[in-house]
Amino acid sequence: MTNNINKLEKIATLLRYYSLISTTAAGSGHPTSSLSAADLMAVLFFGGFFRADLEHPEYINNDRLIFSKGHASPLLYSLYTVAGKVTEEELLTLRKFGSRLEGHPTLAFPYTEAATGSLGQGLSVGVGMAMNAKYLDHMSYTTYVLLGDSEMAEGSAWEAIMLAAQYKLGNLVAILDVNRLGQRGETMLGHDIATYEKRIASFGWHTITIDGHSIEEITQAFTDASIVKDRPVMIIAKTLKGKGVSFIEDKDNWHGKALSQEDLQKAIQELGDIDTSFRGKLRAPKKITIKQKTVGTVKKVSYAPDTPVATRKAYGNALVRIADGYPNMVVLDAETSNSTFAEFFKQAYPKRFFEMYIAEQNMVGVALGMSRRGKIPFVSTFAAFFSRAFDQIRMAGYSGGNIKFVGSHVGVSIGEDGISQMGLEDISMFRAIQGSVVLYPSDAYSAELLTEQAAKHEGIVYLRMTRKDTPILFTQKEIFRIGGSKVLRKSKQDVATVVACGITLHEALAAYEILKKDNIFIRVIDLYSIKPLDVATLKKAARETGIIITVEDHYAEGGVGEAVIAALALESVHVHTLAVRKQPKSGTPDELLSYAEISRNAIVKKVKKLVKQNSNEQQIRVK
Repeated sequence: MTNNINKLEKIATLLRYYSLISTTAAGSGHPTSSLSAADLMAVLFFGGFFRADLEHPEYINNDRLIFSKGHASPLLYSLYTVAGKVTEEELLTLRKFGSRLEGHPTLAFPYTEAATGSLGQGLSVGVGMAMNAKYLDHMSYTTYVLLGDSEMAEGSAWEAIMLAAQYKLGNLVAILDVNRLGQRGETMLGHDIATYEKRIASFGWHTITIDGHSIEEITQAFTDASIVKDRPVMIIAKTLKGKGVSFIEDKDNWHGKALSQEDLQKAIQELGDIDTSFRGKLRAPKKITIKQKTVGTVKKVSYAPDTPVATRKAYGNALVRIADGYPNMVVLDAETSNSTFAEFFKQAYPKRFFEMYIAEQNMVGVALGMSRRGKIPFVSTFAAFFSRAFDQIRMAGYSGGNIKFVGSHVGVSIGEDGISQMGLEDISMFRAIQGSVVLYPSDAYSAELLTEQAAKHEGIVYLRMTRKDTPILFTQKEIFRIGGSKVLRKSKQDVATVVACGITLHEALAAYEILKKDNIFIRVIDLYSIKPLDVATLKKAARETGIIITVEDHYAEGGVGEAVIAALALESVHVHTLAVRKQPKSGTPDELLSYAEISRNAIVKKVKKLVKQNSNEQQIRVK
């Protein structure tokens, strides 16, 4: 026992050494945050607790480690240096352009489970991985999450704590590094370990408080944690920021600062005997036989042509219809499943449905954790409520998340519920995610078929669903592809093109009929794929009609209009946008569409005005 303690103390010293030299070489970074958790990570990795096949980081039954306090990345990279997977030469490329070892963990480093650094998110990802192991894959791996005390002020961390207890995740161990100091001074609770313990235990966690620099106490804590199976475990460790170097230890104003070369030499002398040749081994994970999931058939779509159906309801139908064809598909919902119709999936496939309650930030993090373990999460709620989880959505994009976000109750057309429930910023939000796909179906068939396309697509997809029932426009023979569009009305007499999607497509079709009575013909395009756009069809319409009018139940900023304007920037065409430009209020859908000036009458008015202007301009040119 004494020899093992001595060995682990030496490893912790080596981790501190590597954290210091790498940050000094970089000229930046977070050495003090790394030093405080060095003892904790030395025991976890090299004390026989963490089980992983490092030759195969993708192995399905490896234990998982998430550095929620991503700024301690020098410690993460140092762990794998001691484990023999990073050379000292590479370690000194920390934060350099082109290095795998970025300032905060990203997927460029193959042992990173998810991109972290935006605090308060790592525990949610860990909850998702632990839920996957317990409820979906039935694996024996344990998920470990290293938390910083500063991020415990984030509400998303407490959302994750609540849900982990709700699902009795006995395969989840969080390590809270209470080093007292944040970026600019003391944290909310400082070293008040008792309060942390009381709060976390009250949520139903098994809590263990320790001296985070005592190898004996840390070892006993991980031993005790491995025995608990009926609830998640939080190891609450009192530590000192900058531990091991006297002139920075527990000192303010050292967060995010690397040591100078002169101070580094002083620090190395204080660390004492350092064996840079030492390399440790991890315990091997339990080998398992992976049973391949059976891929079933995807059923056909069928709707009565004369019965309106809400696209949100078609989404619920689609989940059930395609489920057998996508056995890794899971559905998460934020206590809105009777409105998003995700409840259809819950009833048909209860073991693949997870209630996330009203905690959208955590829901997105959990979805990312499941996605990183090979699942295809469909995540649904009212579109407006995704805005509170935008940071999690953003980080999911950087983590390679294969997640399908479904927002219902979009735009002013939801009616009487009023502005707090109206998704009016969601298109711009999801368009801003790098590599994302944004889809907006207009009827039940397009909603069903685009939901299936979303399941097929690898990456982040946003599906925008309408609340009210809308007429059937298509048939099951239609093909909907990501990046496509549908031209629903077209003639050689078209004087303008109206580009719409979702609820406003139906307004555009109604406007077409009104204008036709006056012998005015317009082209109508269903731009169901907002990102990527069908640029070729838009350019063709621009050349042939000369006028483009976009109509959307969304704010003008970042919406369909701006997407089309950008796509046609080099074309000789006038692009006019009808969008929500006034603060909405309660009312009927028709009243609100009219108030927002995106109704059929507003389209008719705009077309006639532009046609008249064109006619006047032509007369002036003739004269």
